[in-house]
Amino acid sequence: MEAVNPGKERIPRDPETCDIPFYVSEFVEKEVGNDYDSLSKLGRLIEKLSENKLKLEEQVLSVSSEVPKRIQKALQNAENSEKSLNQLLKEERLLHDSINDHLLMSKPWMENLGVLISQIKEVERHLAYLKWISQIEELSDNIQQYLMTNNVPEAATTLASMAELDIKLQETSCSHLLTFFRSTVQFWHKILKDKLSSDFEETLAHLHWPFVGPAQSQPFGLATSPASAQEAYDNLETLFSQLLKLQTSDELLTKPKELPEKYTLPPSPPVVLPIQIMLAPLQKRFKYHFSGNRQTNVLSKPEWYLTQVLMWIGNHAKFLEDKIQPILDKAGVPVNARLEFSRALVMLILEKLAADIPCLLYDDNLFCHLVDEVLLFERELHTAHGYLGSFPSCMHILSEETCFQRWLTVERKFALQKMDSMLSSEAAWVSQYKDITDVDEMKVPDCAETFMTLLLVITDRYKNLPTAARKLQFLELQKDLVDDFRIRLTQVMKEESRAPLAFRYCAILNAVNYIATVLADWADNVFFLQLQQAALEVCADSSALSKLQLGQLASMETSVFDDMINLLERLKHDMLTRQEDHVFREVKDAAKMYKKERWLSLPSQSEQAVMSLSISACPLLLTLRDRLLQLEQQLCYSLFKVFWQMLAEKVDLFMYQEIILANHFNEGGAAQLQFDMTRNLFPLFSHYCKRPENYFKHIKEACIVLNLNIGSALLLKDVLQSATENRLGTVLNSNQPTAVAALNELGIYKLAQQDVEILLNLRTNWPNTGK
Repeated sequence: MEAVNPGKERIPRDPETCDIPFYVSEFVEKEVGNDYDSLSKLGRLIEKLSENKLKLEEQVLSVSSEVPKRIQKALQNAENSEKSLNQLLKEERLLHDSINDHLLMSKPWMENLGVLISQIKEVERHLAYLKWISQIEELSDNIQQYLMTNNVPEAATTLASMAELDIKLQETSCSHLLTFFRSTVQFWHKILKDKLSSDFEETLAHLHWPFVGPAQSQPFGLATSPASAQEAYDNLETLFSQLLKLQTSDELLTKPKELPEKYTLPPSPPVVLPIQIMLAPLQKRFKYHFSGNRQTNVLSKPEWYLTQVLMWIGNHAKFLEDKIQPILDKAGVPVNARLEFSRALVMLILEKLAADIPCLLYDDNLFCHLVDEVLLFERELHTAHGYLGSFPSCMHILSEETCFQRWLTVERKFALQKMDSMLSSEAAWVSQYKDITDVDEMKVPDCAETFMTLLLVITDRYKNLPTAARKLQFLELQKDLVDDFRIRLTQVMKEESRAPLAFRYCAILNAVNYIATVLADWADNVFFLQLQQAALEVCADSSALSKLQLGQLASMETSVFDDMINLLERLKHDMLTRQEDHVFREVKDAAKMYKKERWLSLPSQSEQAVMSLSISACPLLLTLRDRLLQLEQQLCYSLFKVFWQMLAEKVDLFMYQEIILANHFNEGGAAQLQFDMTRNLFPLFSHYCKRPENYFKHIKEACIVLNLNIGSALLLKDVLQSATENRLGTVLNSNQPTAVAALNELGIYKLAQQDVEILLNLRTNWPNTGK
């Protein structure tokens, strides 16, 4: 069979999965095949098969004899396992009974032992209690001994140790022990504080503290000899260091004065004790002058107490840096003396504001004046005195809900009033810099510049607010003001829409463009990018925006001003389109005579001495020139660029569709058209770009086609006709150049093949070929 089908691939078969006869026949075919000479192999084949048969029989006999032995061994193992398991269960029951008996016997012992253990623990507690009392009494005795020997520094150190132990006892349930400990700390703290405070105040008095005027602060108030001055400073350092040791116990015993929670002040540690003592005379002066019925306590004059605090901070800054800060550094206290002093004085301001604001909340003028003065104070405090943003500040008071909503209302009211006045001003649409060319590139009217200055001032006023949520509310106010101003500009624009080329209409367009440009610049400002991130977090929490909008915000594809910018851009586009339509209508009216030009009968270029502009084109070109000059003077550069490009596009299509395609041209007409366009129309726009012909591609390429010499025109016509036939499948010529290649070679890229064929048919100067 192999000889018959030599190309057939043999597939081996498994005897277990096929018929035995078939397997035998296939086996014989494989071993013997069609070769009759190989029949001599049958003897060896039979012997081989016999051997295989014997081996298989031996395997069957051995397996059949081993199986009972394995089963017997498995049963024996199972019986042994059962016996072991029964033995373990028996032992477990015995052990269980033994344990139960033992527990019953030991139960009375355990009860007696539990009583003894509880008594021991009670004794240990009593002993620990007595040890604490002993420790307190020992520390108290040590302080007393130190004070008797006038060793105040050691007494202060011991009191600090006692205060630390008091802190460790805060979690104990022994209320009497805690009370005893606290009262002991309080007793010695009062004694030491009174003694050290008295000495410290006396030393400060020698230094003429506080420095209520700049002149006193220069020599730190000392007019005595250098030796006595050094002694005073040494005493100052000693007493200041000893008072620092009382800081822990003072914080335990003194509850700091706090403003209500509605002001959400950031947490801050108490002012260090010696600086508290240094501040006491200034606090007295402040309360004396700015509370009660004093003439200096006037709601309409917040600048009095704000300025006074700034003066105190400035007068004492050098003394604090030169004399107090080294003491703190030496003691290892991580405190800035000047900032600590400023923080304590600012707390006086916060208390004063919290008391005054409810009294003037509904008087717009007084409230607005207060906010203005507070913002000036905050700016001076942070810029001149380095006050940290993490400290409590006046902005926390202004951020309180009632006060903040009032601030927003007043800010909106005065901003709208300002907008009314700026738009009604006689100089509203005149640029402040109209006579300064370098500065007046944007040609911004006064009202737009004043409005953006107003928005910038509002940003400066709220950018130091402590929370992003408050800043976002002010941002919404700014966006509302922008939208309101846009609506007002739109209303004025509609009043001026009958004269879209007039000065005021152009000024409105310049204003819209300026506002949109400035807002786009602000969108990249770090401050507004941070607000965008904050807005993203707020929107993500409230699910106010779609996933697409959230993604755009997160990827910075959009900005916080995008809605406003889009509306302004739409208004700008509408106004530019109206201007362009108006000028284009004038151009079309001026082009009526030019459309009627007799292009078929004009003399050729060789028949004229000098080519000159068509008389009928003069009104068209004069109109274009005058309007371009007028708008160039009235519009800013970016707007005028968009305008003339839009106008050029329309003029290009108009000339192409209404004049070129509507007429037939002889050689002279085509040359005259090209002269009018390339030597007169295009140069009108050369002031605004280097290659104006690129904005009149229809006209330029049409002139190329109409002015081709006869040979080139015939060749082009032939190429285009062949390309058409190839496209229709009637002719196939691979050697013929493509239509696109031929057009590109002539400089024609805009016009399609069909347009060029139409233009060629508009030529009348074809030779008589007899076709």
